[in-house]
Amino acid sequence: MEEPWRILEFYSGIGAMRYSLIKAGVRGEVVEAFDINDRANDVYEHNFGHRPFQGNIQILTAADLDKYRAHGWLLSPPCQPYTRQGLKKHSADARASSFIKILDLMPHMLQPPLLLFVENVVGFEISDTHKQLMEVLARLGFVTQEYILSPLQFGIPYSRPRYFCLAKRKPLSFQNSLSDNKLLWTPPCRTSESTIITETSQHAVENKEELQTVCEPIRSFLEKESLYSHQQEFVGVASEFRSEDVLADRAALEEIDTIETNTSQHGEEVKGSIKKQSFLHEYVVPLSLIERWGNAMDIVYPESKRCCCFTKSYYRYVKGTGSLLATSEKSKLKPEENPEISSGKEMFLRFFTPREVANLHSLPEDFDFPGHIGLRQRYALLGNSMSVAVVAPLLQYLFSEPT
Repeated sequence: MEEPWRILEFYSGIGAMRYSLIKAGVRGEVVEAFDINDRANDVYEHNFGHRPFQGNIQILTAADLDKYRAHGWLLSPPCQPYTRQGLKKHSADARASSFIKILDLMPHMLQPPLLLFVENVVGFEISDTHKQLMEVLARLGFVTQEYILSPLQFGIPYSRPRYFCLAKRKPLSFQNSLSDNKLLWTPPCRTSESTIITETSQHAVENKEELQTVCEPIRSFLEKESLYSHQQEFVGVASEFRSEDVLADRAALEEIDTIETNTSQHGEEVKGSIKKQSFLHEYVVPLSLIERWGNAMDIVYPESKRCCCFTKSYYRYVKGTGSLLATSEKSKLKPEENPEISSGKEMFLRFFTPREVANLHSLPEDFDFPGHIGLRQRYALLGNSMSVAVVAPLLQYLFSEPT
């Protein structure tokens, strides 16, 4: 295609889809982004200089969508209607209504998109919303390829399996037509080794994905200066907390900003000490929580090569929301080499920082949050985001021409 692709980005969030487009090297222009979340739009605007359309998608008409003359649509609709922990109401869930409205509009457009990309949770592929998606795409002459992939398959030590639908409107076609109209668990570049997924084979997929690639250790994704803590200070801070005090006093952080720039050694020592204390107070896991939920926590080490998916409730809760990091000096060794560490108290557990979660989502180094976005909000926005390491190669494959 000679002219740049014109692209619409639905449910744009904090911009992971757009970062994926950039990383994929797609020659395209995002002509509009859509998201109803005010804070997500703040982050998107902060990083890209453009504020997404914040109105209700359901007010759009087919004519409105035609005006954009978009070749490609990228969509990451709300996942709550399809999650394993949710009510699984599928299309009956109000949060699915905007995506269903988009599907309803497509047949009435004069210029439907040529390319479509949909991301969602595992479970979407067996929903009635998925059935409707497939019916609309077939009616409009699309050919599809579907995948369930995790960052683990791309060398990232992060278990976050997700469903992806790639669709091209005929006469466009995929480079590997053998994968057409199939649901696969291997990335497109290795489709010759793929296995078709059935509803009952998800557990097998999650086991097999560990074998796909030797991942980098978690250490590579951590903020280096915060990897290990002084143990006595750590224990002191953790012991002070009650379970309801997980969000620590931000006074130390605010004090950093009030310290005048001082090039003297004393000034630097003061600021360094405050930063260390503020870090401990921000991210330490209180001993009271370890005593109560220790057996239910997913604990990882700097040398681990897998951590659990971070949800939007990470930092608010410790059970089932994401992994916690052991920062004891002994945790420099691999877990199986740590017979002396027998309890959570000795591991000096902390939460992953928002920057570290962003790193595991493969967001670029220059990705940043505006200052007014609070800590809980940062975790929530990241929990609703996606893996650039997975999405970028899929978009590169989708936008490429057959050879």
